[in-house]
Amino acid sequence: MVRLLISVLILLCGQQAFTQSVSGSWYGKADVNKAGVNNNYLTELVITQKGDEVTGIFGYYFKDSYQSFYIRGTYDKKTRQVVIKNLPVIFYGSTSARDGIECPMSFQGTLLVSKVENSLKGSFQSIDKYKYTCPEIRVDMSLDVAAPEDSILKTTTAGKKFWTPQVEDYVVTSAVTNKPVTVSGDVSVVANEVAASNAPARLDSIAEKELIKKFESRKNIYSKDLEIEGDSIRVSFYDNGDIDGDSISVFLNNAPVLAKHFINDRALNIFLALDSTKDINELGMFADNLGKIPPNTALMVITDGINRYEVYMSASLTQNSTVRLKRKKKATAR
Repeated sequence: MVRLLISVLILLCGQQAFTQSVSGSWYGKADVNKAGVNNNYLTELVITQKGDEVTGIFGYYFKDSYQSFYIRGTYDKKTRQVVIKNLPVIFYGSTSARDGIECPMSFQGTLLVSKVENSLKGSFQSIDKYKYTCPEIRVDMSLDVAAPEDSILKTTTAGKKFWTPQVEDYVVTSAVTNKPVTVSGDVSVVANEVAASNAPARLDSIAEKELIKKFESRKNIYSKDLEIEGDSIRVSFYDNGDIDGDSISVFLNNAPVLAKHFINDRALNIFLALDSTKDINELGMFADNLGKIPPNTALMVITDGINRYEVYMSASLTQNSTVRLKRKKKATAR
């Protein structure tokens, strides 16, 4: 009887390990599988598994740029294989990621479970048309058990650079007043500062007043209260549904900071300086339209350099989607 009980327990434990969830935050590096090529990528995959489907954020750092995308894929519990199709990856030979070409690739990885660590090993493969131009990229990622919800790249020396805004990002700050400025165009930045020759264009006063009037006429639906470290945040928006032409405007404390921007599976990044005179800042998403499939939805990821929050936003022509950002109080020395 005892032997039978032990056998059953071993079987159950083995089955549990075999059906190990792939949810969590995975980090590591990817190496180009080509002789004489030493270029590599820092990678992170923050995913949630539900049944045989995985969703989340895939990001990588290559040379001088960080890219991230909202992804959908599949997970086979029997083979422990994760498959994510149609990922654009910067060509390994690009001199700069900012103006480099992208290779259309798919990721296939296998979950490996051990007492020491859980790992996800596999590769990016290009479609046959580009397989000679875009060679295989082998990936080896580990699960961060201590902080499964946090971004991992920020803890690495090279990864810290992605906190710096890229040329395609939006920077909303004013060194003089510490209040947000309205932006409606691309911003070029150097070393965390807005380049003077590429300052963002402002909405004209009439257009800004009209946009504020529409925002204030709609009901604010509060999604979450978030505790923020420091005075600034990076906000990333992704269309987490079907890419159907959703356009949004973003408000900070009832003032527009980004107007009429289409969102898709590629991150729309905004770097915001919070109003230090307020205990609570409010960040709102305004629906410019409803796209082809109402309502206007987005996945918003807020990073303050230490914490990472994911919030699913949903706005309509009568409601704004809003979160409260509360500054974390510093502990006083005794």
